[in-house]
Order: sequence, then structure tokens, then C-alpha cells
Amino acid sequence: MSSLVQVAIHASQFPEKVRRDLIESLRTRRVNHKFHYDSVKQTQKWLALHQAFSPSRTDADCAATYDRSFAAAVARIHSRRVHLIGLGCGGAQKDTRLLGLLQDSGKKAFYTPSDVSTAMVLTAWQTATAVVVPEDCFPLVCDLASADDLPAVLEALPVSDAARLITFFGMIPNFEPQPILARLAGLLRPADYLLFSANLAPGTDYAAGVQRILPLYDNTLTRDWLMTFLLDLGVKANDGELRYVIEDDPGGSGLKRVAACFRFVRPREVQVDEERFRFPAGESIRLFFSSRHTPALVRRMMGEHGLRVLDQWITKSEEEGVFLVSRAE
Repeated sequence: MSSLVQVAIHASQFPEKVRRDLIESLRTRRVNHKFHYDSVKQTQKWLALHQAFSPSRTDADCAATYDRSFAAAVARIHSRRVHLIGLGCGGAQKDTRLLGLLQDSGKKAFYTPSDVSTAMVLTAWQTATAVVVPEDCFPLVCDLASADDLPAVLEALPVSDAARLITFFGMIPNFEPQPILARLAGLLRPADYLLFSANLAPGTDYAAGVQRILPLYDNTLTRDWLMTFLLDLGVKANDGELRYVIEDDPGGSGLKRVAACFRFVRPREVQVDEERFRFPAGESIRLFFSSRHTPALVRRMMGEHGLRVLDQWITKSEEEGVFLVSRAE
């Protein structure tokens, strides 16, 4: 195997664009979640967090739920050539299991791991190439939220004739719902499938379900991962306190979400090149949010963007769901 890996870098992750997004995050006090995966250090911390707390790694029923969804998705695809596109690929453990099923069913599988983090894309490539040969893997560093020409980018890959299965695992909760659903709808061709997961609020009382899962976010590994963004900018850990709150989606989707906010208890100035940002005592910056869905909300929101939920798989804990989606006819 060659010691070189060819990785495509989309303009949405060129340095000047990343700088503008960072400035906007600090100006609005709303951190773009991509900055929690930006460095190798952050990627390693996220992978450790995922290994320790992700239900797909710690809950046998959750892992089995994903496996059932994988088998059903593979069974729906009749083409002998399948291009798996992993948006927000992470470490690609799930995508790699899916690639293995595609290969085992007699299909020729191709893979595009895509993420905002070069380190994450390389990790995904390394994981997936245990199943697919490197020549059939097309790593792509890309900011899904701002890459308006992504459909054309994917069409330009040398596998545009293959059936497409797009995965989006664990990512929908971290995006503003309307823009990301519009983006996903724009990527799906008539015969394509989208397989994605969403964090759910357990039980029949939505608000109570969101309140119930709030403690899941308050742990040392998550705090350490989220705080890395501020610490790398020169903020001190004792400059304030990280707090978790439940808030309504300001876009009016009806979703509730868990937000992590750092509240300053003493003044702090952050400088990015020539830009200076002053945070007085008492001010907060939102570092992260994660929306909690219900199956009914997922179906409604998908329908608003011309998408149809074909099937769903819900864990016994009712805290995670996997959904298979296509364009509505």
C-alpha cells in the first residue's frame, strides 16, 4: 500500500473561509460546531468521547438497531455498484460495517468519507480501507453547511454511474434543522437513499424526555472536548463555568435542544490576528447544541423538504433512531 493518501479539500475549508467562520462564531457568541473537530487534538478527544459514551459502542441493542437498518438499506439497492457517501463520517466505524455488508451482498462498493476535519477524514479512510481498496475510496474535506456546489462535486467523482447511499450518522442534531435538511434534499437524486440517525427524546412526554437525557452531556470527557476550543484561544478554565441548558429551536421547528454555554465570571479578551473580542463578566458564549427529535417530528420535517421516511428503527431505550429516506415521488 502506498504511503500517500490523496485527499480532496473543498474551498469551504480553505484557510480564509475557516478564519471568517471563526470570526463569525466569536462575534455572534455562537460557535460553529465544526470548530470542535478542527485540530488533531480535538479529533482524538472526540474519538475517545465517542468510544466511551456513544450508545452504538456501549449499548448492544443500539448497535443491533444500526445493523438492522444497514441490512434493510442494502436489500433495497439492486445495483451492482454502490457509492457510499459518509457525510460527517467521524471515525467511519458504522460506514465500514455498512461497506462490509454491501461487499458481502455481491456489490462493488465505493466510499467517500467527508468531514470538516482532515484528521477525521484520514481516520475514516484508514478504517474503511480494511474493507474497500484505497483506489475505491475518495476522501473529501468539506463544510457541508456552506458547500453550495457539493452536488456537482459528487457528480464529478469517477463513480457517478453507481447507485448512491448517503449516510449522516449523529450529525443532524448539531445543525440548524431547516438549512441542513434543504442541503440533504438537494444532494439526493431520484434513486438515491439517505440513511441517518437522530438523538431522540424518550417517552411520550417530549419536554420531559429532553429533561431526562440532560445529564448524559455532563461528563468529564465532553467538557474537556468542548472546552478545548476556548482554551486554544487563550481562555482560562477558571475564567468561567460551562453550563448545560435546554432551549427551544429559534427557527420554530418545534425541536428542543441541549446547549452547552460558557459563562464568563471575569473579563477575558481573545485575539484572532488583528481582531479582538472582549467578553465581560456575566456574558456567555454557546459552544455547542444537540437537538432531540421524535419520530413524528422527523417525518414532518422531512416531508417539508420533499423527503419521505421509508423505514425507521428505534432503540429500546427510545433515545436513538435510524431512518431510511428517499425523495418523495
